[in-house]
Amino acid sequence: MPGGPARRRGPLRAGERVQLTDSKGRLHTILLTHDGYFQSHRGSFRHSELIGRPDGTVLTTASGHQLLALRPLLSDYVLSMPRGAAVVYPKDAGQIVQMGDIFPGARVVEAGVGSGALSMSLLSAVGERGSLLSVERREDFADIARGNVESWFSGPHPAWEVRVGDLADVLDTLAPGSVDRIVLDMLAPWENLDAVARALAPGGVVIAYVATTTQLSRFAEDARSAESFTEPQAWEAMVRTWHLEGLSVRPDHRMIGHTGFLVTARRLAPGSTPPQRTRRPAKGAYPTAEEEWSPEDVGERAISDKKVRRVRRDIHRRATMEQTGMASQQVEAPRPGDPLSHPEV
Repeated sequence: MPGGPARRRGPLRAGERVQLTDSKGRLHTILLTHDGYFQSHRGSFRHSELIGRPDGTVLTTASGHQLLALRPLLSDYVLSMPRGAAVVYPKDAGQIVQMGDIFPGARVVEAGVGSGALSMSLLSAVGERGSLLSVERREDFADIARGNVESWFSGPHPAWEVRVGDLADVLDTLAPGSVDRIVLDMLAPWENLDAVARALAPGGVVIAYVATTTQLSRFAEDARSAESFTEPQAWEAMVRTWHLEGLSVRPDHRMIGHTGFLVTARRLAPGSTPPQRTRRPAKGAYPTAEEEWSPEDVGERAISDKKVRRVRRDIHRRATMEQTGMASQQVEAPRPGDPLSHPEV
């Protein structure tokens, strides 16, 4: 079956995912198979009725309801894919790519691969001539990310490498000044600033994604203390959609509010120090006690081993369905520590 860009063009095929939208705007993501069957309270149909049809087909079920079938966009896929760790939302991934200046051919290091959501946006930005090195401490999370990323790109991406281990140890194996951009999505990103400074090229960008104001403050202050970076810049992005119905045009009642803070800084030239700050900090702005950090402090939810095993099993089964185009294959669940198998491209 086609891979890469060809997979996102042409008629709908067995082994690829489709997003269905009903008249109420409800979304269902399915993986098309020759023997598949979809059923909901809005009607049912066999997958074979969609296979071979053009993208954007409106299918009328036997009950008279209409379903719009479209290949999902990347922003749709990351919100519906199997996940172990929480994903970076599309609104933040877009900010990271733009404000981090992730350009075609860039050499990028990502710390904290999670479920692979941000990796897909970074790979799309660097292209096949760039490189993305993703570092993850947990092997099971790395397996889930590989499965999700390879499913989206129809196989291994030539610019991507995943390493399991500690970020500082991995960065120490790279030549000094050999990395253009470093993205940190981790609990305590300030702990790696020395290693980041060694690996980044002069003028290179480090961008951290953190959940709380205390993490944001600690990263910014440690980046200033390192005297290897420009003045940190921080912001958050919130998305508010709008209701569009004739003259009834108003904001929706719900919005995507706070998901995380982004903070960036650029690497100074070796031997240079940042310009002296002229403003004075407010009284009491700096604590005297050293904080100790735990995942609970920043509201991270513990992820059970049972959930991770289930997600890995689902990804393993999906990979087989994408390869065979059949839903009836018997798939043996991967054992802990086993790598996932993926379809050949």
